[in-house]
Parts: sequence; C-alpha cells; structure tokens
Amino acid sequence: MVAGEALSSPSSNGYEGERGSISATSASKMDAESETDDNEIQEVRKEGSLEGISDSQASSGVPGKHRVDEDDASISWRKRKKHFFILSNSGKPIYSRYGDEHKLAGFSATLQAIISFMENGGDRVKLVNAGKHQAVFIVKGPIYLVCISSTEEPFESLKGQLELIYGQMILILTKSINRCFEKNPKFDMTHLLGGTDVVFSSLIHSFGWNPATFLHAYTCLPLSYSTRQAADAILQDVADSGVLFAILMCKHKVISLVGAQKASLHPDDILLLSNFVMSSESFRTSEAFSPICLPRYNPLAFLHGYVYFLDDNTYVMLLTTSSDAFYHLKDCRIRIETVLLKSNVLGEVQRSMLDGGIRVEDLVDSPLPRSGPSTHLGQQILQTDSLRGLGNHLLALVVLLDFGISFIGVHI
Repeated sequence: MVAGEALSSPSSNGYEGERGSISATSASKMDAESETDDNEIQEVRKEGSLEGISDSQASSGVPGKHRVDEDDASISWRKRKKHFFILSNSGKPIYSRYGDEHKLAGFSATLQAIISFMENGGDRVKLVNAGKHQAVFIVKGPIYLVCISSTEEPFESLKGQLELIYGQMILILTKSINRCFEKNPKFDMTHLLGGTDVVFSSLIHSFGWNPATFLHAYTCLPLSYSTRQAADAILQDVADSGVLFAILMCKHKVISLVGAQKASLHPDDILLLSNFVMSSESFRTSEAFSPICLPRYNPLAFLHGYVYFLDDNTYVMLLTTSSDAFYHLKDCRIRIETVLLKSNVLGEVQRSMLDGGIRVEDLVDSPLPRSGPSTHLGQQILQTDSLRGLGNHLLALVVLLDFGISFIGVHI
C-alpha cells in the first residue's frame, strides 16, 4: 500500500499492446530458476495491499478461515456440506475452505492421485458421484481445483464456482505462477497466498447470496438517469486522460464503469476485483496503489490499481498499465470526488442503499425508454417489442428477488 508516494511495483513491459506488465521486474527474470519467480511474485504481494488481509478479520464481520482445527479425520469436517480445495499437481495442498491445509496433505494427495490416474489413462475426471455427494474437478495446468458438495447444486454451477476461485487466485498472482511449477514441480506456493484466506472465504460466501456469481453479470446500484450520467461524465473524462478503466462502486454494486477506447472489462473481473477490495481492511484506511491482475483481460500480466474509499461503502478504482501513475491517478481521484460531491451523486448513492433497490410497483407505469445503445453503464436498451416484453419479465423477476442485475452490462 502507498499513501503519499509512488509505489515501486511491476514494470510496464507492454504485454499484448500494453495489457499490463509481465512480472515484478522484467520478462527475462521469469526465465530464471523458480526461486527467482517466487521472489518476484512475493515482492509484488508485499508492495501491494495483501499484508492488510488477515484471518482476524473474520471476527469483524468479514468471512475468514473456517475451523482451522479440523482435518479429514474430524467428524465435523466430514459433515460440511460444501468443501473447496486448491492443490498442486504434485499433491501439495494450497487452500482448503475448512481445516488446516497442512493437516489435509494426505487428503490432497488422494485427490491428486485420482486426477493423475485418469490422465494416465488418457481421460480427464470432471465429476464423481458418491451417494449424496458429488466431487467436481477442474485442471488448470499445474493447479487442481476440487469441490465436494452435498448441496444438490448442478455440476455446471459448482464448476463455475471453481472457475471463479481460480480467477481470484490469478488476480492476486497472475498466471505466471505456472512457470514456478515448470521449474520445480514440487514448488510450494502456500506462502504466496498467505493472509488471503479471507478473500477466498468471502468469495465462497458470495456464492450463496450474489446472483452475479452464476449469471456472469454485475449488479448495478439503482440510480436515476441524471445521477448516473453525472458519474459517467467525470469517469469518461478521466478515462480520456490515460486511465484504462475507471470504476465507481458501492459495496459489490456498480455505479458507473468506463473503459478506454476498445478496452472492455468482463463482469467476472468486476466481481473478483470488488471482492478483493471489500475483503481487505487496508484499502479502507488510506489510498492504495497495488498490482492487480484481471484474469479475463490478461491473466499473464499485472495492471496497477488505485483504490480509494469515498465513504464507508463507496469507492473508486482506477486501473492503468503504468507503474508510475500513482500521482496522476490521485489527481484523477480528486477530480472525481469533487464532481461527485458537487452533483450530490454520493448523497443519491446513500439514499439508494437505504431504499433497498427498485420494487415491482415502481415499474408498472414506467415504460422503457426507446433511446439507442450507449457505451455507458445502464443505457444499453433492447429495441424490439418482443425483446422489450422479455426484458419486462426479466426485470420483474430480478426485482422480486430484490437484486438490481445488469446482464453482462445490459441494464434492462
């Protein structure tokens, strides 16, 4: 974290047309031995905001590590309805939702043996049904992810949850972590994720309440057209000054999102990014400038994110490819904050949070506008009568669930 001075973070090597920086120092060092790779990623984490994340946050209302005293021999551990595991292709445990990873080394080795046995036979295991339980497997290079569940959720749902957990790991480390395993198959990466249990636990907790996790969509905070336009305008002005993405959010809900020309941000990246920010107390204490990877944008490179909380729930995120942009992003944030205060956007945001969102009765006499598509959030309107009718039904369903959903950026 940085407060008042620029951060010495990953250099901008311009990967794929300036889609981020490849490593904490330079691309050539990534070809050195795995110890160097380890040090580089560790350096990025230390310079970022991860040191502000700890398991102690569980006691302050943030979901943290559950039941660290349990292992696979514990009756209570076996009764858990849904387990998530991350392990390496050598069988080393990386993360477990419940219990101590070190105590689950034998269980992780068993999961690895199942996957390896199928791969040696020229096949790949995806799903195993055992009574009321189902085990879902996905393989991401040297990283294995497993969910064992008795919740009766469908296979595709559990698989999507594992994909998001993997994406959260990549957001912290980038996919370049694979090179460490290429150099040393027995590489232990648990220390690189030290202190991030609360991030994964928060994401897993959101599977039970946030529909964005299975819709691959982001949730919009309900606001009037004029209020959102005011926020859009200042973020667009900032994006035109060299910022790759400018995002204004209230908790997990998007207020406004603007990207540079031809740059698009996938809803899953927004979900993972907001979870990462909301899970860390360090982001709330002062302005932060941290290396961040967006898995759907470029999983191999770090971008550089400036995060600042305007109040207890509302925050602005500015993403850039430049590691030397701290002061520029700080100036942009000051401009944004000034405009939001003058136009009373922050006041309207708080009012919307207190109101609890849109209700069905608010929409009965409110026909959808017929304006054309716009690049700003919340203004892309479906045109045909048939789609408009479908949109009304979808919106009614969403409101009944008390969620303001934006289906992949299309606010119906």
